[in-house]
Amino acid sequence: MGENKRYRQTIVGFNRPWTLVATERGVSELIYPPEVAAQAGFTEDYAQLAEAPGLFEQFGIVERLERYFAGEPVSFEGIPLDVRGTLFQTSVWTGLSQIPYGKTLTYKQFSDALGKSSAAVRAVGTAIGRNPLPVVLPCHRVVGSNGTLTGFRGGLQMKRDILALEGVTSMSAAGHDRFRF
Repeated sequence: MGENKRYRQTIVGFNRPWTLVATERGVSELIYPPEVAAQAGFTEDYAQLAEAPGLFEQFGIVERLERYFAGEPVSFEGIPLDVRGTLFQTSVWTGLSQIPYGKTLTYKQFSDALGKSSAAVRAVGTAIGRNPLPVVLPCHRVVGSNGTLTGFRGGLQMKRDILALEGVTSMSAAGHDRFRF
């Protein structure tokens, strides 16, 4: 295994395959099921990456995601991460992990919690949209200013399904269905 080499592992969530990607330093991506990933603009062929089940087992991520998709409250704290982004993006992604299971914040509330100015709300939203680890860094817990579902790269139905696992079922859809970067 090489330090910068990437590996993959398939897990099942919502009865569909999701792809985990990691380096030896930590988990770096969680890719939606293929049909959702295609809509979201993911074009990389992850099947070309080598499988390394022992690496993902060592990180403890597969067991936690399986429990999460079974509807069990799970903390992803302590999972080693190797996400790549700007300093601003990584600060936003780290902040996502502070939103409690089953709770939501509006983009403005989340931006305020990060200590960003109200002028930064759009930049925070853009960084959230580029989150490489949905579910693990829970971008689904950030909602529109009127409390509705909006702007989820995996589509609003996926956001609704993920929130429903956490017991949040009173959200209505509004705004755009997905981001494409």
